[in-house]
Amino acid sequence: MAQAQHPQIPGEPTQTSVSLVETASGAIQSFKPINKIHQHLCAFHFYSHDMTRQVEAHHFCAHQNEEMRQCLIYDKPGADGRLIGLEYLVSERLFMTLPDDEKKLWHSHEYEVKSGVLFLPGIPGPIQRLDLEKVCKTYGKVFHFWQVDKGDSLPLGLPQVMMALTRDGQLYDHLVKDVEQRYDVSFEQEKKNRSYMEGPVHGIDPKANGGGKGVKTVLREIDCKPIDSVPRVFV
Repeated sequence: MAQAQHPQIPGEPTQTSVSLVETASGAIQSFKPINKIHQHLCAFHFYSHDMTRQVEAHHFCAHQNEEMRQCLIYDKPGADGRLIGLEYLVSERLFMTLPDDEKKLWHSHEYEVKSGVLFLPGIPGPIQRLDLEKVCKTYGKVFHFWQVDKGDSLPLGLPQVMMALTRDGQLYDHLVKDVEQRYDVSFEQEKKNRSYMEGPVHGIDPKANGGGKGVKTVLREIDCKPIDSVPRVFV
């Protein structure tokens, strides 16, 4: 099955004046947060409330420090890739400091890594494993803003919590075959190569991965207080 083709984004073509501004900006301005991005990870996410909706997710990540990294997520790695979400990765130590209600929004990475389905496109296996040994012990929190799997031409609806694979048999076979063919990789072979890796020292926290249940973002309307009713503090 070929990679999904999404509808054309509505709107007029980029004008020459915009291109000129972009050229000048690129030559003068600093893009330090973006320039910190140092790696490309390919993986799969599914909607926490609906495992049947599985999405190929290309992560472009930057370390904040040794225990935390942040990733921009695109539907594909090309120049026309659409920014569909964000993911934060933290160490087991930082995850354990989170409130229990917060932990259910985070997913473990042990299965993703050890199964071979999370990989760095184009990077030799031995080099990949140097970093993935660390990722195997981490937890991630993902929101997708653009439901490209529905064919939406714009990011519609509420951001949705996404989860990652945790066991065999969850990922659709056609997604496996498509990605393996496009990137010339073998998940099964890499699974064998990563068999020595270990997950979180304390095991996967039972509150992670939605606590074993689905999690869905919903909208709740509330009454906003008028500005005159908000207490003011003068210093």
